Amino acid sequence: MLFALLTLGGPTAAAGFEPLTVIDAAGRRVTLSREPRRIVTVFSSNTELVAALGLADRIVGIDALTVHPPEILDRPRIGGRLGMSVDAVIAQRPDLVLLTPARQAAHQLIEPLSRLGVPAIVLMSRSLDEVLANLRLLGDVCGVPGRAEALALGLEQRLQAVRRAHADRAPPSIVMVTGSVGNGIVLIARHDSYTGDAIVAAGARLALRPRAGLAQVSLEALWQADPDVLLFAGSSTALDVLLREPGWRRLTAVRTGRVQAVARGEFLIPGPRTVDGVEKLARWLQSVAGGS
Repeated sequence: MLFALLTLGGPTAAAGFEPLTVIDAAGRRVTLSREPRRIVTVFSSNTELVAALGLADRIVGIDALTVHPPEILDRPRIGGRLGMSVDAVIAQRPDLVLLTPARQAAHQLIEPLSRLGVPAIVLMSRSLDEVLANLRLLGDVCGVPGRAEALALGLEQRLQAVRRAHADRAPPSIVMVTGSVGNGIVLIARHDSYTGDAIVAAGARLALRPRAGLAQVSLEALWQADPDVLLFAGSSTALDVLLREPGWRRLTAVRTGRVQAVARGEFLIPGPRTVDGVEKLARWLQSVAGGS
C-alpha cells in the first residue's frame, strides 16, 4: 500500500504548497516541489482516479486504450498496447506522470523520466483498500486532500453497506470470465486481485484459485469447479457467443440461469466505478442466486 511523507516547505516550494515526498508502489521516493497542474495518466485507472477528484482539466495526456470519462477523450495519446512514447509524454510538458506496471508502462518510462527530472508515481491496485489508498494519495499529491478523503470515505461506506446486507447469507461460488486465449484456456478473475476482492465484497466466493499471479485456467478446470454463478466481463452479446461454444451449457450456473454479463469498466479498471459494480452485483446475487 502507498503512503506519503510530508516535508516542510522551503524556498523552492510554490505558494501554498509544501514539497511532498511519497513512496510509490515500486518502492521509489518521489518528491514534488509544486502542485501538479499538467498530469499525464498512463492506464485507464489512473485517468479515472484523477477525474474522480474533479481534476480532469489537469490531464494533458492519456494512453490509447483509455475510454472513460468522456470529457478527457480529446487529450493527446502517448502510447498504447504496443508501448509508450517518452517523446509523446514529454511533449505534453507534464509536472507529474502516473503509471502502473500494466503493459510495461512503468519499465518503459520511469528511467527516462527520472533523467529528465519529471516526477513519476507508480500506482498498483491489488485490492479495494489499495484503490481507496491511491485515491487519498492523489488527493494529497494534487492538493485536494479533503476532497479525496470525502470521496474515499463515501465509497467505503457504500461497501460497508453492501457487506452488511449479505452478512447472514452463505456466499455462492462464482467464476468471472474476463477473456480467452484460445486452445481451451480462459482468463478468470483471480482471488489475489482487486477484481476478486470486489466479487467477495458483493457477497460471493471464488470457485477457482489458480496459482498466484496466473489468471489462466483450462475449460476442464472450470467444468470441474462447476460454480453456482458464472459472470462474464463484457457485453451480453459476447456472453451469448461464448455460451454457444461446446461444453458451456453443461455448467450448473448456465442450466439454472445464474449467468450475468458485467461491465468491464466496473470490474477490470480499479477506481470509483468498481463500487458501482459491487452494488449492482450484490443486488443481482440477492435476486437471482439468493446468496446460496
